[in-house]
Amino acid sequence: MEGTKEQVGAPIPNTFWGYVKSFGPGIVVVLTWLGAGDLVDNALAGAHYGYALMWGLALALIVRYVLVSIIANYQLMNVQGHTVFEGYGKISPIYPIILALGGVALGHFYESYTIKGAGEALYHLSGVGNVMIWSIIVVVACMLITGKAVYRYLETAEKIILGLLAVSLIGGAIAVKPDVGAMVAGTFAFDIPDKVGSFGAITVVISLIGAVGGSLANLLYPTFMKEKGYIRPEHRKVQRYDMLFGIFVIIVLDLEVWVMGAEVLHPKGITINSFNDLAQLLGQTLGRFGEILIYLGVLGACFSSVIGYAHGFPKMAMECFYVSNPARKEKYGNDTGKDPLFRVFYLIVAILPLIWAIPGMPGFIWLTVFVNAAQIVLLPLVSIGLIILINRKDLMGKLAGNKAHNVMLVLLTLLAIWGAYQTFMGLIK
Repeated sequence: MEGTKEQVGAPIPNTFWGYVKSFGPGIVVVLTWLGAGDLVDNALAGAHYGYALMWGLALALIVRYVLVSIIANYQLMNVQGHTVFEGYGKISPIYPIILALGGVALGHFYESYTIKGAGEALYHLSGVGNVMIWSIIVVVACMLITGKAVYRYLETAEKIILGLLAVSLIGGAIAVKPDVGAMVAGTFAFDIPDKVGSFGAITVVISLIGAVGGSLANLLYPTFMKEKGYIRPEHRKVQRYDMLFGIFVIIVLDLEVWVMGAEVLHPKGITINSFNDLAQLLGQTLGRFGEILIYLGVLGACFSSVIGYAHGFPKMAMECFYVSNPARKEKYGNDTGKDPLFRVFYLIVAILPLIWAIPGMPGFIWLTVFVNAAQIVLLPLVSIGLIILINRKDLMGKLAGNKAHNVMLVLLTLLAIWGAYQTFMGLIK
C-alpha cells in the first residue's frame, strides 16, 4: 500500500538523540567537500602566511553555509514539492543539462587529485609499491562501496572515516600547541600579506573560497537529502540541524590542518610545493609518528571525497537529465543504476581519473589549487538560478521574495564574479 504524503520520507525525530541518530547527509557532504581541497589549501595558507589569512577560511565557510541552506530551503519548502534540479528545469530545460555536464566534468577533476592524494598517502604509509598501484586499489575500494549506488553504504563509510579524521587531525593539532590569540587576530584582521612561495595571498584566498564556499559540489547536498528521506517541509528542522552539525565538523577539521601548517611549517619558513611537504607538518615535530598521523588524515580526507563524489555526481547528473527527459526516467524508474547513461557518468567520474596518477602527470598540489580556483567560475550559474527560483510565487508561494536570501545570493554572485575575474587574471599571468 502506498503511504500518504505525511508518511513519506525519513521519520521526524522528537528527542535530542533522535536528531543525532538522524544526521547523515550533512556528514556525508562535508567529508566529500573536505578532501584534498580543504586539506591542501588550509595547510598551504597556514604554512605560507601563518594565521594571517584565517579570515579567508571564515568567509568561505559562511559562503558555503548560506548557499547550501538556501538550496535546502528551496527543495523542502517549494509549494510544488519538487527538487532544486526540477526547479532549474523550470527556468530552462537546458539548465539542468549544463549542471549535469558541469558536475560530471568537475567530478572527474575532483577525483583526479583525491584519488591521487589517497594513493600517495597509502604509498607513504606502507612504503611498498608505487602511487599508481595504490591509486588503483583506492578506485577498486571506491567501487565496492559506491558501485551499487546505495546511499546507506556511503553514509556508513563516511562516519567511519570521520572517526579516523578526528583522531589524526585533531590529535596532530593538539600536539603542536596552537596560538589561540593569533588565530583570533587572523580571523578578524583581514590582512593580505606579501606573496610567499608559489602562490600569492589573493590566489590562496580564492582557492579557499573555491574549495570551501563555491562549486557545484554544493548541489550534492540536496541529492543526499533526497536519498536520506529529507523530502517534506516537516524535514526542514532536522535538515537545518544536520547541516549545522556538518559545518561544525568541517570547521574543526579545517582549523586543525591550518593550525599544523601555521605552527610547524610557518615558523621554519617551509613552503609547500609537493605532496611530501604536507608530511612535514608533524614529521618535523613528532618524527615518523607525526608523519603517520598526517598521512592518515590525508588518506581519510581524500578517500571520503573519492566515495562521495563517485556516488553523488553521477546521481546528480542523472536527476538533471531526467528533468529534461522525463521519458527516460519512466523507462528506468528510480533505479538509476540500471541506466546505461549512469554507468557512463560513473566511469568518467570514478574510474577515468586514474589517468592523473600516471607518472609525469601534474602533481597533487598543483591539481588541487588549480581546480579549486577554477571551479568558482561556475558558482554564478548556481546562485543566479536560485535568485530566479526563490522569487517565483508559483514555486515558493508566500515564501517568495525572501529579502535576506536575495541579498545573500546577490552578494554571493558578485563575490563569484570577482573570484572568477581574479582567477582568470592569475592564470593568464
